[in-house]
Amino acid sequence: MRCKAEKLHWPERELSKKTVLSPEEHKWIIKNENSNRRVSQSGILKDTFTTGTSSYNVLLQSKEEKKHLLQKHPSAYHKRHRKSTKCSNASRGHEHHKTKTSLPFHRSGWGCLNRQHSLFITSPGSSSTKLTHSISVAGSSIGLLPPPKAKAKRHSLSNFTKPKPLQMSKSYFKDGDAAGRKFCILTAIKPSNVEREKMKFFKSDFTYNPQFEYASGALSSVLAKHSQASSTFLKQAIKIMDLTLEKYGSYENFEQATGGSLLPRSRIWSYVRKYMVKEGCLGEIVVHLSEDLLSRASMTVVNGRPTLTINVSTAREHWLEGMLRHEIGTHYLRGINNNSQPWNNWIGRKKHGLRPINPTEEGLASIHSVLFRKDPFLWRAALLYYTVYQASQMSFSELFQDVGRFVKDPNTRWDYCVRAKRGWTNTSEPGCFNKDQVYLDGILRILRYRQSIDFCLLTALGKVSYEDVDRLKELAVTENMRVPHFLQDYTRYKEQLEKIMEVNALSDDELKDLVQ
Repeated sequence: MRCKAEKLHWPERELSKKTVLSPEEHKWIIKNENSNRRVSQSGILKDTFTTGTSSYNVLLQSKEEKKHLLQKHPSAYHKRHRKSTKCSNASRGHEHHKTKTSLPFHRSGWGCLNRQHSLFITSPGSSSTKLTHSISVAGSSIGLLPPPKAKAKRHSLSNFTKPKPLQMSKSYFKDGDAAGRKFCILTAIKPSNVEREKMKFFKSDFTYNPQFEYASGALSSVLAKHSQASSTFLKQAIKIMDLTLEKYGSYENFEQATGGSLLPRSRIWSYVRKYMVKEGCLGEIVVHLSEDLLSRASMTVVNGRPTLTINVSTAREHWLEGMLRHEIGTHYLRGINNNSQPWNNWIGRKKHGLRPINPTEEGLASIHSVLFRKDPFLWRAALLYYTVYQASQMSFSELFQDVGRFVKDPNTRWDYCVRAKRGWTNTSEPGCFNKDQVYLDGILRILRYRQSIDFCLLTALGKVSYEDVDRLKELAVTENMRVPHFLQDYTRYKEQLEKIMEVNALSDDELKDLVQ
């Protein structure tokens, strides 16, 4: 059985204050990224844990931009157009052999520089170019414009005719303050004084309990919903980590052996671009590279535009594609498909009686993170589950010592403990933020029913629970939906699920006892 995915064409739209770069210019800028001067941070991504990012986002140049440039600088444009044609055509020909999906590249190049901070690049007709170290390549805005007439052959369930703009997902914006305004939970519970408290904690020889401060005043309502830890899968979490340590000796060895080396920014960008080509979404998603994200990556909607933020300090060679399957192949594609369904807003969800999207959403994404690994240990999901439960029973300093059983590196331990204790002010008291238990919880529930779940439908129906698939499939729009490329070989996909069960010593009998 094979599931086929389609590239949804996002119409290009002219964006103000942006100048198109040729591939040669784009490569030159990346090479000189670290040598250019520093600029102040602008806080572009407001809905995730980032205060300063180095951003790379893809935009295919629109016909309107070409027309504008042609009218304004005809001689300069034609000169640059001739130079870039050869490079662009060669790139297209090379990628045609690598992927089954052809991309609508324009002849003048694919990069677009977004004006950010003090950074700017003048128009093609200008003789001067001013650069800084922070570069942003912006994705095309999502609008309802007619698709172009020329269509390339694509592997698809059927042709997608009129895509809807991606809406704010309730998974990102669940809570509101007294005025009814929406805010991102994860942003609200991020301490504003993390670095200062970390210094105190390390200077105290790990005995000090941090006193966290927060910019948001709505923490009490958040913690009321997310402060209860579960022990349902605690035994499985510990078993998974013990098996990993038994084989690799330490987490650090496991990380190096299975994750590979950390990637420089230029290679991260290259990996991301190649993956977007695989999913046919090049130009649809804004991508930021950050150094101060608590998680490894985050997919949100910022200013109506899908935005992926990647933590460069955790981007490892053999784990990066798994992260992209998690964020793009799962969260993003399910979000796109959800837009076409009758339950694409809270009124529709209530009308059709949909269950919460979690733990299915994060469980499925976490399975895809380890898919195709040589040793698909569910280490991270297990450690997050364990740390949250222990945080509900311990102070911060006690938790830090306890997690040392599995992780030796103090900086890594600090990150896990902050995640489990975020939202709390006085961490000398037992207490947790329980969101991180959703990963292992969702994984094990999905594996329990892996034989009966239709994973193609689970993606095509959008943001739904695996428990609702059979009931909703008769009501759903199933044509023109997009499924990730790794689901096209369905037999191989199902084999990988069995390998995950085997490597983590999970049995059907124990899962049946735990998940009714």
